[in-house]
Amino acid sequence: MKKLILCLLVITLFGCDDITEVEDISNQNMTILAPADLSVLTITDVNFSWNSIEDAEQYKLQISTPDFESANQIVLDTTITNTNFTQTLELGNYQWRIRAENSGFQTNYTTQSFSIEE
Repeated sequence: MKKLILCLLVITLFGCDDITEVEDISNQNMTILAPADLSVLTITDVNFSWNSIEDAEQYKLQISTPDFESANQIVLDTTITNTNFTQTLELGNYQWRIRAENSGFQTNYTTQSFSIEE
């Protein structure tokens, strides 16, 4: 009986390791597609887009005005599963950043600045 319990315990431990193993994405870099750094936009409906990261489960998107170091306002702080997001913004200067996440790891943020003018 003890051998059976020990055998089941070993099988369970090795089987669970395969199920719970999460890929380390922390060394991967996010590639932003739009809006590009220092873009000047004339529309207020801004489509944020980036390339996907393999093994990422979601993305953390943040938008600040005028930037993150001297933020007057964090306009958006959200988690999404897509690789694009549309947000309506007022005229002004902004910074946005994105990082990939999974249940065990996250990439560094990639940050870009842009402005919306008339």
